[in-house]
Amino acid sequence: MQFITANDITLHVRVAGPKAAAQTLVLVNSLGTDFRIWDEVLAHLAGRAPDLRVICYDKRGHGLSDAGESITMADHVADLAGLLDLLGTGPAVVLGLSVGGQVALGLSAARPELVAGLILSNTAHRIGTPQMWQTRIRTIEDEGIEALATPILERWFSAGFREGFPTVVAGYRNMLIRTPLAGYLGTCAAIRDTDLTLAAESVTVPTLCIAGEEDGSTPPELVAGMAALIPGAVTEIIAKAGHLPGIEFPDEVAQLIARHLDRIKETP
Repeated sequence: MQFITANDITLHVRVAGPKAAAQTLVLVNSLGTDFRIWDEVLAHLAGRAPDLRVICYDKRGHGLSDAGESITMADHVADLAGLLDLLGTGPAVVLGLSVGGQVALGLSAARPELVAGLILSNTAHRIGTPQMWQTRIRTIEDEGIEALATPILERWFSAGFREGFPTVVAGYRNMLIRTPLAGYLGTCAAIRDTDLTLAAESVTVPTLCIAGEEDGSTPPELVAGMAALIPGAVTEIIAKAGHLPGIEFPDEVAQLIARHLDRIKETP
């Protein structure tokens, strides 16, 4: 295991590939998950993008990373910027899923010199309503994450996947309910308070937006609304996928990533 102190907290990090690789890909996980959600995608990506340095990390308050004294979107963005500074990545391609996509958008606005391209998966410049997030926060404070696990998993995974792979879904339920409470609640509040409309409009790098056809958290029309704000953004919808398409369709997600990496290489 690798750990790095960035922005005054300890982050759990996994780095693979040479520092001198042609491109660096950074992956930012979603609410209630850790960086293991990328394992299958990266296995499929390995043969398609051989000259690649890959950085995964557990964002603040998730997995084995510290929660720190506060959890705001600015904190999440500063953690990622600090991590990339310490690793000396230079401009990287940042792939963010759900709140991870918001972190990626925030980084592109705060530290554009660190971003060579964006892959914004199942996310939007604004997700949900403040009232919705406040209700979720209040319920979890009173009853714990388990109280909402079933409806969350129904948004994470398509009906077909839940029916076909119940053991896998049970494993991801464990990941969800074992997320540190401070990290989950703090990140809910961060999403509640975030509006990245201006950040989306100011993006200048090649951007791929990915949606899941059956995503109950950030449906395709919400992702499309974000993509419409981003100059030149390309949108791909993965059929029959829920909120975490990299788990349901890792090979298809890996193909989209590889094509976008090639697109970035060809961009003057």
